[in-house]
Amino acid sequence: MKAKYFFLIVISFCSATLFAQTKTDTVKVWGNCDDCKDRIEKAAKKGGAVSADWNLDNYMLVINYNADKTSALDIEKSIAAIGYDTQDVKADDAVYKKLPECCQYKRDGEGTKQE
Repeated sequence: MKAKYFFLIVISFCSATLFAQTKTDTVKVWGNCDDCKDRIEKAAKKGGAVSADWNLDNYMLVINYNADKTSALDIEKSIAAIGYDTQDVKADDAVYKKLPECCQYKRDGEGTKQE
């Protein structure tokens, strides 16, 4: 009888884990280099992303996250907090200016790399 209840508990736990709200979104994040990539992906994970992959060529960040624990906007806020503008959240000017010079992208919304 105890084994039956234990089995039911294990099945319930596994079901809850399988049905977690895992979501994938793509977010535009401006930056310039591989150092930016490392910082952006780390900040996304700090904001709750399970995984994050930023593409320097098109400025797109693909994030996977548990929607029960965080949101794309929360992840964007975490990225903006370290100085990078996203499609929905602009970084504070003072924080942006603390980025290394090579990481200070043009902030005109065009996403073009600094020459």
